[in-house]
Amino acid sequence: MFWAVFVLGHDCGHGSFSDNAILNSVVGHILHSSILVPYHGWRISHRTHHQNHGNVEKDESWVPLPENIYKKLDTSTRLLRFTVPFLLFAIPMYLWFRSPGKEGSHFNPYSNLFSPQERKLVMISNACLSPMVIILAYVSFTVGPSHVFKLYGIPYLIFVIWLDLLTYLHHHGHEHKLPWYRGKEWSYLRGGLTTVDLDYGLFNNIHHDIGTHVIHHLFPQIPHYHLVEATKAAKPVIGNFYREPKKSGAVPFNLINNLITSLGQDHYVSNSGDI
Repeated sequence: MFWAVFVLGHDCGHGSFSDNAILNSVVGHILHSSILVPYHGWRISHRTHHQNHGNVEKDESWVPLPENIYKKLDTSTRLLRFTVPFLLFAIPMYLWFRSPGKEGSHFNPYSNLFSPQERKLVMISNACLSPMVIILAYVSFTVGPSHVFKLYGIPYLIFVIWLDLLTYLHHHGHEHKLPWYRGKEWSYLRGGLTTVDLDYGLFNNIHHDIGTHVIHHLFPQIPHYHLVEATKAAKPVIGNFYREPKKSGAVPFNLINNLITSLGQDHYVSNSGDI
């Protein structure tokens, strides 16, 4: 359910929740602050991800490392980045420190993630998130940290695991290797078509059908409640470039195998070449 809350805030970040920018910002801050995500900080980096999806040099989310950077990683970083379950706790570290090979923080308004004009927005999101931190600290003090851990901490950890699993597999782990691009070979359309749809079984509706990821990347302004309809309309146009997701059971245990297989193989891309 934390992930469902995140997806609605994610729609606010794309401007697909409402045509009113102020309403998007207010609702987005309420939703994302409640799950300890800095709304504007995340929104801006996520915009970078969408504008550069599939681009090895400029993408922001789960970008495969060039071979020379991968070979310079220390043992602990490789272990955390390419091993289950450590990878599934990546999002808090990403929000604070970004990914290997990148610098900056979603909480630091002077991070190179943000332009000077965006610094004030990052400060506003930090200020909006602070009351949630204070509430959690106060409740921990009054009723005990163990209760807060049971009622908020465990759901938060499940949310973190679920977010990392889903966002990774929308861009990696397909049975046929997905292309990544550099330079002139990259385009917005080609990059968007490197994403894959996933079936989450009984969780599809709970998660606002975010498994329809291809159409979301091509047209991020489409609200979640039109994604299934839009995907059906787009599939005949996309043709062979659309990768039909395999049907999952009620609980998508098959995705775990996809993740483990991918982490054992998908470590880096060549230092040169545009595809």
